[in-house]
Amino acid sequence: MPVTVLLVDDEPLVRAGLRAVLEAQDDIEVVGEAADGAAVIPLVNRLRPDVVAMDVRMPLMDGIEATRVVLRTVTDPPKILVVTTFENDEYVYEALRAGADGFLLKRARPAEIVNAVRLVAEGETLLFPAAVRQLAAEYGTSKARAAMDRAALTTREAAVLRLMARGLSNSEIAAELVVGVETVKTHVSSVLAKLGARDRTQAVIAAYESGFVAPG
Repeated sequence: MPVTVLLVDDEPLVRAGLRAVLEAQDDIEVVGEAADGAAVIPLVNRLRPDVVAMDVRMPLMDGIEATRVVLRTVTDPPKILVVTTFENDEYVYEALRAGADGFLLKRARPAEIVNAVRLVAEGETLLFPAAVRQLAAEYGTSKARAAMDRAALTTREAAVLRLMARGLSNSEIAAELVVGVETVKTHVSSVLAKLGARDRTQAVIAAYESGFVAPG
């Protein structure tokens, strides 16, 4: 089954460009388009895409609020890939904090766009640029540090979280730690549960905000 994608951007040329790149792939299908975040919910409910490629800045409802609404109201929500012009945009960081699963620059090369959609759909690897990691560290709070302390991660769970923060997939973490992939999946699930994180992105944000992992 192909990965199905909903494109959400107020610029028709951007949507057309993304559609052309993605539909050239045998394993990706663009199932719909929207020009504003306000139109996302009915389209997601009707089309049930695997991935929503979401612009951050739109006139009626921006990508941050649209992300929050999708995750709050849709059963089994799609993965959300933030699409933006600037990698150090605080809006991008807020969208990731709201629950978006990855990040894509509008100027990305076609191969990078395709790879981003596939990675987000798989859910095992982060698209979390260095500039956003720095923002997360700058937004660190004593509350985030206290939450990390309360999580009381084991030594192996801590190692897994650090490797997740580097963007490694489960199989890459398994190779790094010389353990099985299923063992890594168990550790990842435990890390998410202890941190109260919805997914890997949220766990990594918590790691940077708490100072558990430093950018760089």
